[in-house]
Amino acid sequence: MGNSSLSPSIRVISSNEFSDVLVKLRRDYQNQYYAMYSSLWNGIVTDPVLMLVPVDDHMVHRGDGVFEAFKCVNGNLYNVHRHLKRLEYSASQVCIDLPFSLDETLHIVKETIKAGSRRDCLVRLFVSRGPGGFTTDPYECPSSQLYVVITSLTYPPREKYEKGVRAKLSKVPVKPSFFANIKSCNYLPNVLMKKEAVDSGVDFVICQDENGFLGESTTENFGMVSEDNVLKFPRFDRILRGTTVVRASELAEELVGRGLIERIEFSNITLDEAMKAREMMMFGTTFDVLPIVEFNNTVIGNGKPGEVFKELYRLILKDVSGNAEFLEPVF
Repeated sequence: MGNSSLSPSIRVISSNEFSDVLVKLRRDYQNQYYAMYSSLWNGIVTDPVLMLVPVDDHMVHRGDGVFEAFKCVNGNLYNVHRHLKRLEYSASQVCIDLPFSLDETLHIVKETIKAGSRRDCLVRLFVSRGPGGFTTDPYECPSSQLYVVITSLTYPPREKYEKGVRAKLSKVPVKPSFFANIKSCNYLPNVLMKKEAVDSGVDFVICQDENGFLGESTTENFGMVSEDNVLKFPRFDRILRGTTVVRASELAEELVGRGLIERIEFSNITLDEAMKAREMMMFGTTFDVLPIVEFNNTVIGNGKPGEVFKELYRLILKDVSGNAEFLEPVF
């Protein structure tokens, strides 16, 4: 009853033949993958075709896992300890035991970076419920697993910093508070938001809750300078506590002291308030901070990157390159 144009049989691949199959899977985009550690085999691979996760790992078929992403710049991990503490929090909220202590995890991260031989890279760290079956029952998994993947660290084009980016309001529903504060591997809402941004021809979208308050973007936080010159960020009730935006708020205290802004606050932000902002910005691990010059087809401020953005960007770059308190040497 099947389609006669199909092959009458599908090849059954033996374990001896599988290595040959993997070789044929090589793709140019895999050149951006430098190394991977898996606790399943307690080792590191540098060949991208070997960077595999079992299909019966609950992280694969249920999104049952947590993760972090942080960068290594010039051989130093930036803000890594806050990322690891957030990983620990996320895992505790979904009742996944970390397979290693935070110190042991950091050691594994460093060794995986060294194996990848790149002083500048992005670290993606996953803790899964582990393999064990295909149901939703977390107790069928004997043990949690750790996967560390080292990839290229890429930045937006310079013109995005110099001329700004465009954003719009998202139609994707905001996450409930409990799930919003967990960095889980179930990122379907974030994926739909990213698709929305790409399909709309903008750089970012920002979600809005049922009370009309603005939230976060796909993997980024946003902030704004209000009409009365207050640097505002959305409260973390319904969004993830972003490590970059938290650090930016701390660095911005210098701008208060210099009189560039009145104060800093985390509060509810309405759409109307955002549309009247002097400046809007997006914050993220890889790019640090970007100026939003257009939101919902409306020009923000004078349509150019503002002074608060420029000063925050300068302060963050200085922090990333030279603040020993937030740098963890790898090499």
